[in-house]
Amino acid sequence: MNEAPPSERARTAPPLRRGAMTPSPWFGFWRGLLFALWRAPSSRTRMVREAPWHAAAGRRRATLLALVAALAAGAAALRVAAGPEHPDALWWAATALMTLLFAWVGVGCATAAMGAWAAWRGDPLAPAVPAARRPIDAAARTAIIMPICNEDVVTVFAGLRATCESLAATGALPLFDVFVLSDTSDPGLRAAEERAWRRLCAMLGEPADGTGRLFYRWRKRRVKRKSGNVADFCRRWGRNYRYMVVLDADSTMRGDTLVQLVRLMEANPRAGILQTLPQVANPATLHARAQRFASQVYGRLFARGMAWWQLGDAHYWGHNAILRVEPFMRHCGLARLPGRGGLAGEILSHDFVEAALMGRMGYEVWLVPELEGSWEQTPANLLDELQRDRRWCQGNLQNVRLVAEPGWRSAHRAMFAVGAFSYAVAPLWLAFMVLGLSGAGQTGSDTHLWLLTLALLLLPRLLGVGMVLARGEAAAFGGVGRLAGSALFELVLSTLQAPVRMLAHCVHVLGALTGLKLEWRSPPRAADVPRWGDVARRLGAPVLLPLATGLAVLQRSASDALAPIWLPLSLAVPLVVFTGHPSAGQVAARMGLLRTPDEAARPRPLVQAAQLRGFLDLAPSRAPMVGAPARRPTAPRNWAHAGLLATTMIVLAMSPRPPGDVPDLPQASRHGLHHLVVADSGSSLRAGQALDKPSARKRVVRERPARMIDDAVRMRAREAVQRALAEEEWPV
Repeated sequence: MNEAPPSERARTAPPLRRGAMTPSPWFGFWRGLLFALWRAPSSRTRMVREAPWHAAAGRRRATLLALVAALAAGAAALRVAAGPEHPDALWWAATALMTLLFAWVGVGCATAAMGAWAAWRGDPLAPAVPAARRPIDAAARTAIIMPICNEDVVTVFAGLRATCESLAATGALPLFDVFVLSDTSDPGLRAAEERAWRRLCAMLGEPADGTGRLFYRWRKRRVKRKSGNVADFCRRWGRNYRYMVVLDADSTMRGDTLVQLVRLMEANPRAGILQTLPQVANPATLHARAQRFASQVYGRLFARGMAWWQLGDAHYWGHNAILRVEPFMRHCGLARLPGRGGLAGEILSHDFVEAALMGRMGYEVWLVPELEGSWEQTPANLLDELQRDRRWCQGNLQNVRLVAEPGWRSAHRAMFAVGAFSYAVAPLWLAFMVLGLSGAGQTGSDTHLWLLTLALLLLPRLLGVGMVLARGEAAAFGGVGRLAGSALFELVLSTLQAPVRMLAHCVHVLGALTGLKLEWRSPPRAADVPRWGDVARRLGAPVLLPLATGLAVLQRSASDALAPIWLPLSLAVPLVVFTGHPSAGQVAARMGLLRTPDEAARPRPLVQAAQLRGFLDLAPSRAPMVGAPARRPTAPRNWAHAGLLATTMIVLAMSPRPPGDVPDLPQASRHGLHHLVVADSGSSLRAGQALDKPSARKRVVRERPARMIDDAVRMRAREAVQRALAEEEWPV
């Protein structure tokens, strides 16, 4: 295939048609709060309240609040009734935390119950999907935009090709233009992107000179990340289109789904945003398969529940959604938040804010979970998921500063608060467990409350499985037996991962509130095998310190109440490696475990997106740097390392110590704890990383002198692990 070489002068985009998208400064939290105390409802607010669905939304939200309040009040009353005669301040603090956390669990359970009701009875107020043959106005031009930044070229363009070919099969392609909007800073990746774009144009029969329907735009000045990239497109070409569909770099959509989104917008002129419910595409690892199973069994219930009480004040998740361009350009410009620190600067969770800005001006935002044919990739392992959660956490906490802005719809204010609390709940759980560990406020009713909490957590899963059985979909999940087994397996896996998520979210919240620098990086799109050293290093600080503290506490006390927390933490490293390994995902697929309808009858766009044909040679190759050791396939040796790690933990836990003795743990290094038994080490640099010195640093192990009788046992265990580590590459 002959391809023109990339050129800075080559035209890859259509002629400009400039438009304005000017952000307005924010009112401010305290000013907005004072303004809300005395202002009268505006005429615009009264006009919006006359929408036919709004009265029903008020009744539904009142029902949700009443259910949650009743659950929380009942739990608090039960605890107070069984409490001590003269409770102290710590007891009241534990009771307040318990009530708040119980209410939070109740919100999720009530939302899932609402979703089950909506799935069973339907929702007459939801936007009705028009007939497939209904004609579309020729002026309803739609741009499909895909912002990318330093992404894997092969997977991005394979997924985009699948979407474009599926759209072409509908016959509606003349209504759509496709834009790849690149913020890539790597020159090699940027050249590969342009070559891939030219090749995709040739595959689809489109000219690669800016006169067809497929365009490529590289932005030299990266401002405001993804939201800035979308705003740059709107200012340049937004006036050419009535609608735009926003995709992520890992998005794939079916052609008839895109056409139906346009029909829905045409049928609902007050709709500003329609959000689909993306499902997980082509999972390769056990972790990703579990996420796909959960999203298709339980996630649909939560989505339908949110759509049931949100109605026209729904979420926007920033991708796999259609937006009305003209009001978006007029009202959704995002100004910086003033001040310093992690909660100031560019708005990170821009999608929630853009939905609120649309709602403030009277436009509706709808979640359409029944519209299928929308997919995205999920992080391949727990570490990548937690990396993504870090920037989500900072963005949601940042949005708290916008809660008091004038004109917001009450549902969008609640979304800002709920989004922030979904991460703040982790430190609250940790504080509640610390209070319980100290014995503050323990009562005889605690066991009953924990059992009730467990029931509320399990009910959405039971409802999800029940809805699959009631709708006759069990065969697509491998049958009743495999469906039940998969649900049980996913429950066990999520239970083991929950303590790690809790501690990681505590670290994320601390980083956001203290203003620690956030590394903004797209998660890996491919299922790379997690390396033991990398997992141990990245989980060191948030996991090993609490684990060591818990082991010390358990040795002082005969109580096993904390075993559900400390046992998963002790297994965190091997669990992440095992569930993030593609081989484990392949074994689960052969066993029929975590099977879903997308696997039973794979949609054609997913099959095409997974094939990657036509772009494999465009992946940029990077030569290893001098001094970086080559990676060797050492899976058996890695399993030996896992055994040594587990043995060391058992030795540390079972070795006798006199009362008051605290384990002498290594100090955390500048990058966090690397390992339970390795105090500090150099790094074996990966290809593409800069060297701090001309040669790779050697591993340095700082040993501490034995100061107690049982130190000799721990020192021998450390030496055994260090000898094994000397034979393998463990990066810092």
